[in-house]
Amino acid sequence: MELWTAFLIGFIGSFHCVGMCGPIALSLPYQDVTRVKTASNVLLYNFGRITTYALIGLIFGLIGKSIALAGVQQGLSITVGVLLLLAAFSIINLEKQLVKLPLLDILFQKVKHRLAILLNQKSNKRSTLFAVGFFNGFLPCGLVYMAIVGAISTGDIFSGSFYMTIFGIGTFPTMVSMAFVGNLISLNFRRNIQKVIPFMLFAFAVLFILRGLNLDIPYLSPMLIDSSSNEIPVCN
Repeated sequence: MELWTAFLIGFIGSFHCVGMCGPIALSLPYQDVTRVKTASNVLLYNFGRITTYALIGLIFGLIGKSIALAGVQQGLSITVGVLLLLAAFSIINLEKQLVKLPLLDILFQKVKHRLAILLNQKSNKRSTLFAVGFFNGFLPCGLVYMAIVGAISTGDIFSGSFYMTIFGIGTFPTMVSMAFVGNLISLNFRRNIQKVIPFMLFAFAVLFILRGLNLDIPYLSPMLIDSSSNEIPVCN
């Protein structure tokens, strides 16, 4: 998966996610004695989020590698593409379905509980700000799930981590500016961004289906190596 898609998901998605992550970011005691320290606090919070995304990318990059080695990468790519198509046309809500899974529900409840404890401390200690950002990265978010799919498709541990890191960097401009100027993004603007997301889902769905079809089209549908094949390449 091309890295520009990770940045695009993060950047466009950050305007949508302001509604969920915004209240947390705005409630943090960023302000310090100097502007430099204030900026440092903002960076620590966002660095915590991006660290979480990188760790998630590591895990799902490993899953992607296992899938590639199992020789089922094509089938998975097409299946994911179909699911994204259904989500794009609002036939299914992937985010709500995933949140209902027992293990994920338990994880999210623990994350929310931990975040509540940290936010109640009203502390601008570096460790606290980083921790809030770190746990915030685990909150349920459809755009994060889309980026995770991209990380899986890389088929590599470190590439998956790097993909999710680029996604986090894409969210950075909006989240940082909000910390300094407040939530100036209007509701109408967020609604307009919301209208763009189905088109993003559709584009990603088509990309995943094309990749799964192995059409040997550079960048769009490259030939995937089937590890289950016994054919040995011969040099002429």
